[in-house]
Amino acid sequence: MEVDAFRRLFPLRYHEHHLLKSVRPDARKLGSARDTTLALGAVASADGSALAKIGSTTMLAAIKMEVMIPTVECPDEGSIAIEFRMPPICSPLVRPGRPEEAASVISKQLSDTILSSGMIDLKELCLVGGKAAWMAYLDIYCLDADGALFDTALLSAVAAFSHLNIPVVSLNDDGRILLVSEDTVRLKLEKEPVNTEKRKLKLNSLPFSLTCILHKNYILADPTAEEEYIMETIVTVVLDSSYQLVSLNKPGGPVLSHTSVIQDCIALARRRVKELQSVLNEAISDMEVD
Repeated sequence: MEVDAFRRLFPLRYHEHHLLKSVRPDARKLGSARDTTLALGAVASADGSALAKIGSTTMLAAIKMEVMIPTVECPDEGSIAIEFRMPPICSPLVRPGRPEEAASVISKQLSDTILSSGMIDLKELCLVGGKAAWMAYLDIYCLDADGALFDTALLSAVAAFSHLNIPVVSLNDDGRILLVSEDTVRLKLEKEPVNTEKRKLKLNSLPFSLTCILHKNYILADPTAEEEYIMETIVTVVLDSSYQLVSLNKPGGPVLSHTSVIQDCIALARRRVKELQSVLNEAISDMEVD
């Protein structure tokens, strides 16, 4: 039987044959992640954006800033709204006109992770206490879904916030906040010196994640869509840039018999955080050079 036919008919046996040799069909070691690339400023019309790729999985993240009235409960804080989208182009399994259940789950998971990690102090988004604050709308589009969707989405989100330039604003005669356009800035500069620098958002502990597949006695880091489909136990570990545990998610699957498995996943995640920090720093450096 040809290899491709055997893989289609008996995918689990095909993968287990490779696992016996401690290698995967794409020639990766079990604990190795796929090649990862990151480009900042992918969307010129956005206030912050990034294009992230882990293997074939591709995410485009874009942030748009809008002025809002803060809530009564938190008058000195802004807000963040995150929407994860899976258009039909991302996978043959996604049908037009039918919102993917995975999209809403990942949206919630991203929001919980970013807020609980302490990456963003919402007070940094306040303009005038009780009157005006920033609302950051983060939209993430999955362009290619080939496994580890949350990992790639989180990386694109962190990168987009790293690239974010908060727009210049001013108070009008009525005391209302107005966005200052570049044309307005140039007109003002002809008459008086104005600080036109767009403000960068101060980021604290950056969260990064690693998804692992647990199959028998094997741990596979950064699974492809095929691996996720045929092997049932998935664990996602989120660590911050100080290697502190932010969250651990295991959606379903059998009960783990040994805590050492989780410890091994966390150890792999620590190594992965170093790699992702390096990728992000390199993307930031490339952006500064440009």
